[in-house]
Amino acid sequence: MSPSKAPYALILAGGSGTRFWPLSRNSKPKQLLQLFGDETLLEQTIRRLEGLVPLENILILTNSLQVEGVRQVATMLPPENIYAEPAKRDTAPAVALGIGLVAARDPDATMIVLPADQLIQDVDSYQSVMRDAVAVAEASDGLVTIGIKPTWPCPSYGYIERGPRATIPGLHVEHLPYEVKRFREKPDVELAEKFIAHGGYSWNAGMFVWSLPTVFKQLATHAPELAGFITEMRKSSDLSATIAAQFPRLCPISIDYALMEKAARVFNIEATFDWDDVGSWLSVAKYLEVSGDENRTNQPVTEIGSRNNVVFNARKGCRVALLGVNDLIVVQTEDGLLIANRHQADDIKKIVDLLPKELL
Repeated sequence: MSPSKAPYALILAGGSGTRFWPLSRNSKPKQLLQLFGDETLLEQTIRRLEGLVPLENILILTNSLQVEGVRQVATMLPPENIYAEPAKRDTAPAVALGIGLVAARDPDATMIVLPADQLIQDVDSYQSVMRDAVAVAEASDGLVTIGIKPTWPCPSYGYIERGPRATIPGLHVEHLPYEVKRFREKPDVELAEKFIAHGGYSWNAGMFVWSLPTVFKQLATHAPELAGFITEMRKSSDLSATIAAQFPRLCPISIDYALMEKAARVFNIEATFDWDDVGSWLSVAKYLEVSGDENRTNQPVTEIGSRNNVVFNARKGCRVALLGVNDLIVVQTEDGLLIANRHQADDIKKIVDLLPKELL
C-alpha cells in the first residue's frame, strides 16, 4: 500500500508513572520502561505495525513531561509525528486531537487508535486482526472495537456486550465482526462471572478503528464540542496555535463515555492474539524467570527459605538476597528501593503520593 492509501495509527502514550515505582517516574511511565527485554512497550507497539501502517503514518500523542522520553525511544518515526498535549484532558479530547492531526493530512483516511503500554507477542495474529478491522471500517459506517476474550472475572476492565454477527455487504474477512449491544462499566466480581458464563462479552482493550468521515459524523452528533475542535483544527492557518488555545478548554472525558457508548453503530472483533495490559508488578512477574521456590526475578538472586517473591533489580552490580521472606515485591533502582507486600501491588500508587518530589 502507498502511504496515501494505507491506514494511519494514533498511539496514546501519556499516563502517569505510579504503578511501577521506583522504575517508573512521571517522565518515564510504563510504556517507556524496558520490562520485557531490550525494547520498551512503546517500541514494541510501533514495531507491531510494521507492514500494516507506514512509519510516516504513525502518530504519537503524549504530554510535556514525557515527550522527550518518547522522542528518545521512537527514533524510527519522523520527529513531527510526535505531539505533546498542552493539557491533560483524558482520552476523548486526545483522540479528537489525533483525528484532527490525521485529517490535516488525509480527511478520508482510516485510522487505528492504540494504547502504547500493552504487551502483545503474537504479531502475526495481531496484524491479521487489525487488517480485518481496517477492512470493516472501510466497508461500513460503523466504529470498530477490538475485544479481548476474558480469561477470568476481572473487575478492573470494562466489558463489551456483543450482539449478532454483523452484516456488511461485500465484506470478506477472516475475523468476522459482531454488532455491539452495549458497553458495560467495570463490574464487581459476581457480575463479571455472569458475563463470562454468558460467553458474549469481551474485555474493552481501548483499541479502535474507524474511517475519519464516519467518526467525525458520530462526534458531531454525540460530542459536538469535540467535533467543533476538529473543525477548527482543519480550518486553522496556525495549527499549533489553535491546539494550544482550544485543547485545554475541552471537557475531560473518556472516549468510551463521549462516543463509543452512544455511537449509532459499533462493531466488535474478538482478538485471537495474546494480550496483557501489564497493570502491576504482578503482571510483569508472569514473564520473569522462576528462581527457587516460586520466586520471579529479572536477575539472579541469592535466597534461603523464601517463597513467592517478585524481584526486579535494575541496579547494576548490586545483588539482592532473600532470607526467610514470602510474598514480597522488591524493586531496586539507582535511587529507589521498593519493598511491598505482593497482595498490595495495586496500592503502590498510594505510597508514591507520599514520596519526595525529586523521586516522582
